Amino acid sequence: MFSKPRFTDKTSEASPGTFRLGRLNKDFRTFILILLIALGFSSCASPPGTSSTPTPTEPTQTPIPPTATPPPLAATVGGEYITLAEFQAELARYESARTALGKTFTEEEASKIVLEDLIAQTLLAQGARETGFDLTEADLQSRVEALAAQVGGAEALAKWESDHGYDDASFLIALKRAAESAWMRDKIIADVPASAEQAHVRQILTYNAEDAQSALEQLKSGTDFDELAVLYDPITRGELGWVPRGYLLDPKADEAVFALQVGAYSDVIETQAGFHIFTVIERGDHPLSPDALLTLQELALKEWIAEKRANTEIVLAP
Repeated sequence: MFSKPRFTDKTSEASPGTFRLGRLNKDFRTFILILLIALGFSSCASPPGTSSTPTPTEPTQTPIPPTATPPPLAATVGGEYITLAEFQAELARYESARTALGKTFTEEEASKIVLEDLIAQTLLAQGARETGFDLTEADLQSRVEALAAQVGGAEALAKWESDHGYDDASFLIALKRAAESAWMRDKIIADVPASAEQAHVRQILTYNAEDAQSALEQLKSGTDFDELAVLYDPITRGELGWVPRGYLLDPKADEAVFALQVGAYSDVIETQAGFHIFTVIERGDHPLSPDALLTLQELALKEWIAEKRANTEIVLAP
């Protein structure tokens, strides 16, 4: 039997970034907006910068039951309910999906992932309404009809709802929140520019401190950087390409690279990937690679949620 989520604080710390030369750690997105992906809600959302109505309207919230006694809650986000029943249903769906993939978490880990996702979705949905996105009842019904057509009709959709722990009311709440949060997500990532200040970087990468220190001493003695980079990595020859700020996810690596003048090299920088010495070949405004653009979009989304959370009263169930 599922219990209430076991949290006492109103905020959570993000896991420290790890050094990678590719996309963000997918832990951040393990469950975020998984409902959107599963049902294709992104394609149902209006394009960024548009609204379902000509003018912004006052933000609305998930309807509160007309009773002085609220239902059992997992959390409130800016006064908006995340009910315990909704949390438990999402947790069951999440654990079922992870089990099917052969990946499991402890109950506490799974609870935290699911609750954090529900909070993130709620914050995004609230942001969409504050920005002027207004999903009317007619719009919502159109989305239900479109989804029914995608899965083979109203009966097939009803079966999907039942199989995944929804009734009609909870499904409409989830669909509305998902559509709103998808709209806000798309707006946030669309605002990330396609080019940015970047550094063209190469590195000498070793897997122990002794080799790294030896390489640094050789550089100081006049050995060519590229010669040493090839020695330690004959495949990539130390080439990292053009990288924007925030792409090297270990803060020490990112700070070291963007503190360098062109032609200079860094001290030894230790990360989870090993021991690095960086050099900058050139610097300037440069189009982002698809992977770098995706990384910066994910960072923008993560930062937006963190800022919104910091300015929203969030109360977790005891």
